[in-house]
Amino acid sequence: MKRYLAVVFILLFLPLASRGVENSWPKTIDIKEWQVPWDNTRPRDPALDSNGNVWFCGQSGNYIAMLNPKTGKFKRFELSANTNPHNLIIDSKDNVWYAGNRNGHIGKLNPTDGKIKQFSMPEETPIDPHTLVFNSAENIWFTAQWGNKVGFLNTQTGEVKLTAMPFDSARPYGIKVDYDDVPWVVLFGSNKLARINPENYSVEQIPLLDNAERPRRLEITQNNHVYYLDHRLGYLGQYNPTAKHIDRWRLPEKNKAKLYGSAIDRNDRIWLALTGTTPNQIRVFDSNSKQFIANVNVPSGAGSIRYMYYHPATDEVWFGTDANTIGRVKLN
Repeated sequence: MKRYLAVVFILLFLPLASRGVENSWPKTIDIKEWQVPWDNTRPRDPALDSNGNVWFCGQSGNYIAMLNPKTGKFKRFELSANTNPHNLIIDSKDNVWYAGNRNGHIGKLNPTDGKIKQFSMPEETPIDPHTLVFNSAENIWFTAQWGNKVGFLNTQTGEVKLTAMPFDSARPYGIKVDYDDVPWVVLFGSNKLARINPENYSVEQIPLLDNAERPRRLEITQNNHVYYLDHRLGYLGQYNPTAKHIDRWRLPEKNKAKLYGSAIDRNDRIWLALTGTTPNQIRVFDSNSKQFIANVNVPSGAGSIRYMYYHPATDEVWFGTDANTIGRVKLN
């Protein structure tokens, strides 16, 4: 089994074009990758269970898989034809919930026996469950990019409610729930964020500063500030919902950064994947000091890192790559 291992010492002093903040806190990042044994299956969107096993989607291979990072062994669970799982999350009982992107369902996989229960979408016109997130009750909010909707699945009753976006081709993409249990969405087909009222499902639109911005993922800090990753122009933006104010920091790579996957750790540091560079890079922004503090090249090259996951128990960030690897990064 092929593995990638690199420990990178960072001496990174990046100019923050929009704010003029100088960097003075270089950090060291440890990065490791495991080669997935099933070629060209686009492993993505990992999450860890209570035993430290890493679960991930094989989007092009129609499977859900588990990696034991201590032994390096993989286990594969087959899905129904044309599922093309896009994203997964794990509940407090270690059930694995995944987005059946092509055949319009959300699935619940029992890790003990491998049995799957499917929750179908409630419309005749198929929609595409895309990215999932739990609220505090472990019900699921999710996006449907091409269906142009945000959905809510009651995981106890199986009921699904869908909310149409307020304009065509909004393309709801990344989604997170804030500390008040309110879902926030980036509308990738526009220069807007959206806040969903969880009581009446109404949608509040927040326009960004530049019409050309295209937000793809987002993270929320403990003070409920919303950070978005602009995929087109290369901005990391911060929206303060109380002040209704936006700040932003443009990466030196600008439109070549192609920001995509992201995660946020317990210290409100935001991990960003730059997918427009070869190799891909992972960069860390400290939302407290407003500085980029670390950067690392991905040894496999990555191709594209589409999503990242933070594991609080180990203070690690996990990701999948189009180079057919599962990776882990950690600040030392």
